[in-house]
Amino acid sequence: MDFDNTMEDLSRDWLQAELDETLDDMFEMEFNEPMLSQEIRRIYKRQHPDTLDNRVYYTNLLRLQSELIKLQYWVEQTNAKVLIICEGRDAAGKGGVIKRITQRLNPRVARVVALQKPSDHEMTQWYFQRYVPHLPSGGEIVLFDRSWYNRAGVERVMGFASEDQVEQFLQDVPEFERMLVRSGIIVLKYWFSITDEEQQLRFLTRIHDPMKQWKLSPMDLQSRVRWEQYTKAKEEMFERTNIPEAPWYIVEGNDKKRERLNCIEHILSKIPYEDLPTEKIALPERMFNPNYERRVLPDDLYVPKVY
Repeated sequence: MDFDNTMEDLSRDWLQAELDETLDDMFEMEFNEPMLSQEIRRIYKRQHPDTLDNRVYYTNLLRLQSELIKLQYWVEQTNAKVLIICEGRDAAGKGGVIKRITQRLNPRVARVVALQKPSDHEMTQWYFQRYVPHLPSGGEIVLFDRSWYNRAGVERVMGFASEDQVEQFLQDVPEFERMLVRSGIIVLKYWFSITDEEQQLRFLTRIHDPMKQWKLSPMDLQSRVRWEQYTKAKEEMFERTNIPEAPWYIVEGNDKKRERLNCIEHILSKIPYEDLPTEKIALPERMFNPNYERRVLPDDLYVPKVY
């Protein structure tokens, strides 16, 4: 038997099996869709006539996720440190992108940081202090679902930070990020961008979808009211913090599928990882004790078989 051909067949079979499993997401979407009113569904489909075909999307997503696993091995073996900052307007798709990046990775290597609002104690600290403990150590990929850039965005627009505090932040953050890069951290900063109309549509779907209403907070609703203020704050943030050592990258997000694929492709292109050899794994033989008898456990220890 030709070993190379056998392995190629197994790889092809694995990819098809993974694709079939991943296509379950499509059924989840179909089940979820009836939660929306007919009117909202018609509007959404009319606004997205050119959305990426599902089969093209899932096939490429699996390909990119397999590359992310190679990146993970490289990070582990080279002790690299990767920091991915995800920012953007509410409902811009940050969470969906982060989920697809980490979906098949080892959570001990790739972890997500999504901090709550600062406590009274943290409010007295140096602004960057509460973020520093979450920075990547050697062999880690860390994704920040929002970051210290809260100060340049929501804190500024909602009045949680004074203009003096914002100005101090905008002066400090370029040097802070240069320090991170000098320490050996690969810093990638992404802004997920959607149009005014798209955000409004996504908020409407959340309002009418009981499975997604939890995603809407009073702060999210205020972001609709203050769209132009957020735009001005974002533009100044880009102008003041887009540095050669840690530039901003804008990901267009009106089509969630393209947004996810484009972002992952870009991450892979910006990190100099290699497909490193890994140790071959052999399944050891199970040890059998001829005198061992398995105990019968009481029925009340088992979860009821409802299905």
